Amino acid sequence: MNKTELEGTAHLLDELDKKLMVLLRDGRTLIGYLRSVDQFANLVLHHTIERIHVGKEYGDIPRGVFIVRGENVVLLGEIDAEKEAELPLTEVSVDEILDAQRQEQESKQEQQKLVSKALKERGLHLMADLTHDDMF
Repeated sequence: MNKTELEGTAHLLDELDKKLMVLLRDGRTLIGYLRSVDQFANLVLHHTIERIHVGKEYGDIPRGVFIVRGENVVLLGEIDAEKEAELPLTEVSVDEILDAQRQEQESKQEQQKLVSKALKERGLHLMADLTHDDMF
């Protein structure tokens, strides 16, 4: 480990016991209290929720104690309680936000299919659409 990595991780110690928002590589957003961090930036969050946003709505899924591998963290920041209370978002139930998320994902997949079809009609292919035989 080089000195720069240690200094970066050491700065996380200043965030202990603070409420943080953590954006993960897979797109999930976690909010919880930082209880522990190690030299690899692995995190232990307490009273964690997973917040799902769809449009101007959000829902929170309680997750409890959550351990996050440092390599999966994209973004991390302290939550400002005053600004959080002023968010122009509407909280909905977990069932409602999960349904909205599913509908949003289906809509994106349908849109991607239309784009892929239009490109194929023009003789272009997305790499994800190509089979091994198409490439060689």
